[in-house]
Amino acid sequence: MSEKPLRMVTCGWCETKVFIPGDLPPLGTVPCSKCGHPIMMPMRLRQFELRSVIASGGMGTVYRAWDTTLERMVAIKLMKKELLEDAEALESFYREARSCARLNHTNIVHIYTFDEWEGQQYLVMELADRGSLDDRIVKLHALPELDVLDIGIKIASALDMALKYDLLHRDIKPGNILFNADHEPKLVDFGLARQVDAEHEPTDMIWGTPFYVAPEKIKREPETFLSDMYSLGATLYHAMAGQVPFDAPTPEEVIIAQVNSPLTPPNHILPEITQPTSDALARALAKSPADRFLSYDEFVMALEAARSLLLRQQSLSPQKPRPKGLTSWWKRA
Repeated sequence: MSEKPLRMVTCGWCETKVFIPGDLPPLGTVPCSKCGHPIMMPMRLRQFELRSVIASGGMGTVYRAWDTTLERMVAIKLMKKELLEDAEALESFYREARSCARLNHTNIVHIYTFDEWEGQQYLVMELADRGSLDDRIVKLHALPELDVLDIGIKIASALDMALKYDLLHRDIKPGNILFNADHEPKLVDFGLARQVDAEHEPTDMIWGTPFYVAPEKIKREPETFLSDMYSLGATLYHAMAGQVPFDAPTPEEVIIAQVNSPLTPPNHILPEITQPTSDALARALAKSPADRFLSYDEFVMALEAARSLLLRQQSLSPQKPRPKGLTSWWKRA
């Protein structure tokens, strides 16, 4: 009997070179012999070699891929084949490609190309494969205040850039903030984005994750950039306090709380959060849009002022040791 052919590939998790069955179908996986992480049989897509899965979602799967022409790593999002006949899903996929392609900002993931191959729709993007803010919240529970302020300043700036192009993101949440190899936050998933002046229909469905959706969206009132600001505030609150601003046993109860329940300031959850930071997040999370910051510039200024004060306080106090294991995890995240 002849032995089955083997192919040597590199595990995307532990970076060990291992052999996998050569007859494994493209995109098929087997556990890594060293770390147990799934190893994928590469698949060729034009000049791209898809090597491993980064993440999967409702619209499709994102793969880490090698561009054989430009010799660089990229991310490729393949739309689920079962959605190819869904006009609404296709429009969302196109919208994500067009919206991101118009925006050139360090903290918005760059789109390289959008194409079709053998009936498969795919999007080629800048690689941001060091996990999401959601992953870091799960791992650390509450992130350091300084880290969250840095993320908030950068993502608020990204949203301001989108606003200059008359775009609302409409789905800000920890899972849509990814990190690249330099741990720079990248805003992704513009699949629900729309023009600022798009006609508002009171009967429109409520899009967004219940934990981060603005009260005016729940009440079917017109959306503005202040709705995205609220969602960013809720995201930063979750990352810093280790819990969402409003929680309840069911999504329906969470939605009701977003509209009616008073906000618990984040420094009432974690007393070590500084007052300026707590105040900035509380204002971004005001029930009425009119009570929030008047612009992203104003929001960024408040976050930067809080950051400066925090740095001054840290310079005057003894440094606490970094939690054991954090550095090594951060490198792998």
